[in-house]
Amino acid sequence: MTNKSTKIIAVANHKGGCGKTTTVVHLASELADLGKKVLVIDLDPQANASLHIGLEHPSEVETTSAELLVGDVELLSSALKEETNLKNVSLIYGSLNLGKTEDQLKDDAPRPSEELSSKLEVLKGLYDYILIDCPPSLKLLTSNALAASTHVVIPIESGSQYGLYGVTDLINHLSKIRRVNPQLELLGALLIKHDERQNVCKLIKEEAEKQVGELLKTTIPISTKVNQAAILQQPLLNLDKSSKVRRAFQNLAKEIISRVE
Repeated sequence: MTNKSTKIIAVANHKGGCGKTTTVVHLASELADLGKKVLVIDLDPQANASLHIGLEHPSEVETTSAELLVGDVELLSSALKEETNLKNVSLIYGSLNLGKTEDQLKDDAPRPSEELSSKLEVLKGLYDYILIDCPPSLKLLTSNALAASTHVVIPIESGSQYGLYGVTDLINHLSKIRRVNPQLELLGALLIKHDERQNVCKLIKEEAEKQVGELLKTTIPISTKVNQAAILQQPLLNLDKSSKVRRAFQNLAKEIISRVE
């Protein structure tokens, strides 16, 4: 595998509850199911992706993304967990300590938004895909994710009138980050809890296309199975292979592969 072939995808939106973690977890599981080697990096202090994917509780993990960001690249080997609840998906845990990490980066790092990028250099070529679950803010953690990524996906909650709240701030933030990472490519907005039959969803779809400029063709329907999967710490493909929501994530993985490879 050549150095260039690792795709690093940040799943970012500074609005909470729009489906970032759900997207990261199930996209990772579907990419792995299609034969890809996948790493998930959890940069959210709430560490929900880690709670879903990880075999240990985040509070019991010694080296998380928080320590890695402010520490030395040598910490990578202890931060990387290859055994998880998802087959062929590795994990770098998130933790509550990430809350303090931003201040430490501001104070100590020569280039506060490029710490993750320099740490991930070593992993290029070892994974096909690295997915980064970003926190609900546009501060340094998200900047680190975007500065390290080749692509970005913006999940948007389709059925909510606040779904697009602040999206233009994020788009503006992307253009700032492109100064340090000109390669960053926007894959588009991903509509979550989307129902074509509802007018509010149709309106959000049109508006999202206007504001973001690019929509992923695949949309994710609303489903109670998503919560079930999180509670059981399982991928949707183990829970109900033929459910609509599982097939949507499978299609998303295929669409992303065809777009980026």
